[in-house]
Amino acid sequence: MDRQKELSEQSIIKLLVKYSIPAIIGMLVNALYNVVDRMFIGNIPGIGALAITGVGITMPIITIILAFALLISAGATASISIKLGQGKRDEAEVILGNAVSLSVLIGFILTILGIIFSGQLLMLFGGSENTIQYGITYIHIFLLGTTINLVGFALNHIMRADGSPKMAAIVMVSGCLLNIVLDALFIFVLGMGIAGAAAATIISQILTAILGIIYFTKGKSHLKIKKQNLKITLPCIKPILAIGSAPFMMQIAISLVQIITNNTLKATGEEIAIGAMTAIMSIMMLILMPLFGINQGAQPIIGYNYGAKNYQRSKKALLFSVLGGTIILIVGFIIIETMPNTLIRLFDGEGAMIDIAVPGLRIYASTMPILAVSIVGSNYFQAIGKAGIAMFLSLLRQVIVLIPMLFMLSSVWGLTGVWLAQPVSDIICTGVIAGFLLKEFNTYKASTQSMELESV
Repeated sequence: MDRQKELSEQSIIKLLVKYSIPAIIGMLVNALYNVVDRMFIGNIPGIGALAITGVGITMPIITIILAFALLISAGATASISIKLGQGKRDEAEVILGNAVSLSVLIGFILTILGIIFSGQLLMLFGGSENTIQYGITYIHIFLLGTTINLVGFALNHIMRADGSPKMAAIVMVSGCLLNIVLDALFIFVLGMGIAGAAAATIISQILTAILGIIYFTKGKSHLKIKKQNLKITLPCIKPILAIGSAPFMMQIAISLVQIITNNTLKATGEEIAIGAMTAIMSIMMLILMPLFGINQGAQPIIGYNYGAKNYQRSKKALLFSVLGGTIILIVGFIIIETMPNTLIRLFDGEGAMIDIAVPGLRIYASTMPILAVSIVGSNYFQAIGKAGIAMFLSLLRQVIVLIPMLFMLSSVWGLTGVWLAQPVSDIICTGVIAGFLLKEFNTYKASTQSMELESV
C-alpha cells in the first residue's frame, strides 16, 4: 500500500500506532539527555540540592541555545524537503551546506557571548551566592559545546528529510547512552561533580555530530556535505530563518517564562525551590514526551486527510490522539500522586528539598489528565496549516495566561501560588482550545452541506 492510499484508507488507530511509536521513542530519548544529567547532579553527595538548583538557573540559557538549534534545523529540514519534492537535489545540498555553516557561526557567537556574560545572566535568572558557582561551572563547560551541539542537532533533523529516520534515531540513542555512561563515570567514579555532568553532555553531543557528518560525507545519504556549499548565501538562509522562526520564538518565550518562574521562586525565600522546580519539570517532561510523540505521529494523518477534504478522518485522528494521550496522562497522574517521594528522590539523593518538591509536584500535576485536549488541540491547527492559530494557542498556555498567573497567585499564596499557576493556566486554556476546535468542526459541517447541495 502506497503512502497516500495508506493515509486515506487505513484504520486511524493503526496509522497512529505506526507513525507515533518511532516519534515517542525519539522524544523520550531527547528528554533523557537532559533528565539523566539532572538525576546524577541531584545525587552528588553533600551538594546535590544546591547543584541541581544551579542547573535550574542555567535552563533559560540552555533553552535559548535550543531555540537557535530549532531555528536552523526546522527551517533547513523543511526547505530541503521542499527542494527534494521539486526534484532539485543540488539546491537541497546547498541548503545542507549553509545549515552546517550557519550552525557553526551562531554556535561560536553564542559561546563567546555566553561565557562573557554568564555571571550577570545567571544572577538575573534566579541565581544567588550559594547557587551561582554551580551554575557557572555547568554552563561554561556546556557553552563550549554549543557549536558542535547545533551542528549535530541540525544534521540529525536533516537525516529525516534525507529519508533515514531510523539512522537519526540510532544516532540519538547512541548519544544518549554514552551520556548516561559518562555521567556515572565522571560524577561518581572520577569525582568531577557538576563539571562531569556538563562534560558528559558535550562528549555525547560530539558523538552525535561526528556520526551526522560521517553519514552526510561517507554514508549512504542522498545528500552530501560539499565544500562549495558551505559558503553562507542570503537567498539560501532567508527561507531557513523564515520557516524556523516559529519554533524559535516559542523557545524564546519558554525561556522568558523560565526566567520569571525562577525569580518568582527565589522571591518566596526558598532558595532550593528552583531545584525543586527543575526536578518537577524533569518528571513532567518524561510523562509528556509520549504525548508530543503522538502529536508528531498524528500530524501527517490529520494534514493529509484535511487536505483531501476528508474532514471526518482528520477529526477521528484528533479524537483518537486525545484519547490515547489522555490514557497516558492518567497513568502518569496516578504514578505521581501515589509515589511522589520516590520520583523526587531520583533528583534529590539526600532529601534536602523533599518537603518543598513533593507538594509542588502534586499540585503541578493535578490537571495532567486534561492536558491532551490543549496540547493535541493546538497541534491540530498546526497540522491543517493554520500556523497562526496554533502559535497563539501554544503561547496561550505557556506564556500569555501563565505569566499573569505566576505573578497573581504567588503574591497571594507564595510558593504554593507558583505551583498553582500552571494548573490554573491549563484549566483556562483547555476551555479556550476546546472552543476553537468546536468552531473549526462547525465549518466542516457547513462545507459538507455546501458540497452536498452542489452535487444535487
